[in-house]
Amino acid sequence: MDPYNLAMPDARISTRTLCSFDQQAFTDYLSGIYEHSPWIPQRTWPHGPFADRQALADALARTLDAARNGEKLALIRAHPELAGKAALRGELSDDSSLEQSGAGLDQCSAEEFSEIQRLNREYAEKFGFPFIVAVKGLSRSDIIAAMKERLARHPSDELAEALSQIKRIASFRLADKIID
Repeated sequence: MDPYNLAMPDARISTRTLCSFDQQAFTDYLSGIYEHSPWIPQRTWPHGPFADRQALADALARTLDAARNGEKLALIRAHPELAGKAALRGELSDDSSLEQSGAGLDQCSAEEFSEIQRLNREYAEKFGFPFIVAVKGLSRSDIIAAMKERLARHPSDELAEALSQIKRIASFRLADKIID
């Protein structure tokens, strides 16, 4: 029997309910908030209970900020390329798949797809990790423009931007799981 009703992963719960979970259930419920990085909710759990979703989001972000540089880089590298090979093979996490299709990346023209692939390669060669942007509310042309703009940045600035974008993605994902 599932005392936390986690058998329904699409069901939204309150922060109060989440805070009643033991560490494993808390980690399991939030494991997809940060792409393939359940260590973030696991390390955040001891800092609860959390007053509301924003307090939880802030605590998760502080956990990320406190992580070692290698852990941050591994988190960044855990994100798939936009309209990349994993998307073509259907290997994206459910959240990434929904986010990319929501931005229309699954409907790219041949020219758009080619340009995104080229920009993905240039970006990865320059920075050593995939381009990350919170795609919610962005069009394909917005994403392509952001890729071009961010290619001109200094690596340390872009590392900070990638982490900032990951926090935005996590905030959107959290809003899909937590009511308040």
